[in-house]
Amino acid sequence: MNGGDGEVVAAPSPLDWKFSQVFGERTAGEEVQEVDIISAIEFDKSGDHLATGDRGGRVVLFERTDAKEHGGSRRDLERMDYQVSRHPEFRYKTEFQSHEPEFDYLKSLEIEEKINKIRWCQTANGALFLLSTNDKTIKFWKVQEKKVKKISEMNTDLGKSNGNGSIASSSVSSSPNLYRANGGCSDASLSFSSNELSFPPGGISSLRLPVVVTSNETSLMARCRRVYAHAHDYHINSISNNSDGETFVSADDLRINLWNLEISNQSFNIVDVKPANMEDLTEVITAAEFHPTHCNTLAYSSSKGSIRLIDLRQSALCDTHSKLFEEQEAPGSRSFFTEIIASISDIKFGKDGRYLLSRDYMTLKLWDINMDSGPVSTFQVHEYLRPKLCDLYENDSIFDKFECCLSGDGQRVATGSYSNLFRVFGSIAGSTEATTLEASKNPMRRQVQTPSRPTRSLSSSLTRVVRRGAESPGIDANGNSFDFTTKLLHLAWHPSENSIACAAANSLYMYYA
Repeated sequence: MNGGDGEVVAAPSPLDWKFSQVFGERTAGEEVQEVDIISAIEFDKSGDHLATGDRGGRVVLFERTDAKEHGGSRRDLERMDYQVSRHPEFRYKTEFQSHEPEFDYLKSLEIEEKINKIRWCQTANGALFLLSTNDKTIKFWKVQEKKVKKISEMNTDLGKSNGNGSIASSSVSSSPNLYRANGGCSDASLSFSSNELSFPPGGISSLRLPVVVTSNETSLMARCRRVYAHAHDYHINSISNNSDGETFVSADDLRINLWNLEISNQSFNIVDVKPANMEDLTEVITAAEFHPTHCNTLAYSSSKGSIRLIDLRQSALCDTHSKLFEEQEAPGSRSFFTEIIASISDIKFGKDGRYLLSRDYMTLKLWDINMDSGPVSTFQVHEYLRPKLCDLYENDSIFDKFECCLSGDGQRVATGSYSNLFRVFGSIAGSTEATTLEASKNPMRRQVQTPSRPTRSLSSSLTRVVRRGAESPGIDANGNSFDFTTKLLHLAWHPSENSIACAAANSLYMYYA
């Protein structure tokens, strides 16, 4: 990857990853409940909050604590010469039930509560806002700290001040025998019956009625502000916020809809790939992502391994793309599995929007949006699985949807694999970084550095293709047999620091470098 103004950036040395934290760690032999398995991870733009969603429809929020201890932003702490923690540390903040299981009676289909995606929205007035979606319904949540309101106790002590601050009158007797347990009064001047009610002159100054008071205690409240429903016939696979802060898109297999955050009963269909005859269907939409700074630019990927860039200013229905990114097949390399493993499961823009990262079953590809002749770099994630594609097809593992992420500085990319492994690659030209890490307290246990293996460009000499990360076929990085049941599908990179959060079943692991 080159610098934005054309100069070549020197490849940094590989990072030394260390374990930071784990939430929801399992004990040996503990059975994982299906509803507890994490299905989505997302940092907010500041990196101070992290959200996870699970198959039980819950959203769990974590907040950063290492900067909060001294109260202030990292920049302020550096200015005051505070010793800033070497890596982000998070703590549990709150959780709420985002989605419940539903049943579509018209189609006789069960709708799972599983959270497919979470996206943070812009904060306002100290409140956090986020979007969460399951297969059919998107919800807009507001999470805010509110002061706890309590009911003040009734003050029956005559010697103390009442609720209005006045002092008990000396004319009222404080005799213990004066008042009865049931609230009656033995003094004739204060007595009343069903027929008459009399009070001493000036009233009973010592009685304080219960009132609602605001305490200094606070509690986090999650409130669903809007529900965006009934707009998708097929399962929603992605949602993405627009940089304008007002709109977002949701994508299913055949359509992409544009929403305004303020309007939940109306959306606009901007991409529709559904053919007139469903027998003519050859590809489906797998992911959609807005450009981080250009609010009119949207990218979406397909099951055929292509990425289309569209300009929302061109027409209301963007059925024609402005750019198409796809890699040409090498002659004679086609097989039964070619199209299946070419399907893109996730796409992510870099922070500046110049580069686009895509993940298919076997590889990560980095694309320059100014160059549609081919990927800038290709990273082989688990090439040793290629001889096992038939087995992977039999047990449906070949259809697993792995996510990908880029570092905030754009110098590295990461994605998951099987046996709870994930891989980090250097994306700068000349980098040989290809690190294998395990989601455990000892992440470097399976570490094997593999040399880069440049291959010839498939098109012109302008296209630099670098393939890295290949290992000996049939075994994993450590010579162990692979466990296809433990897969690391979801991970996220901190927006400004070298810190990664990843999900291994119901456990959230965090690492730093």
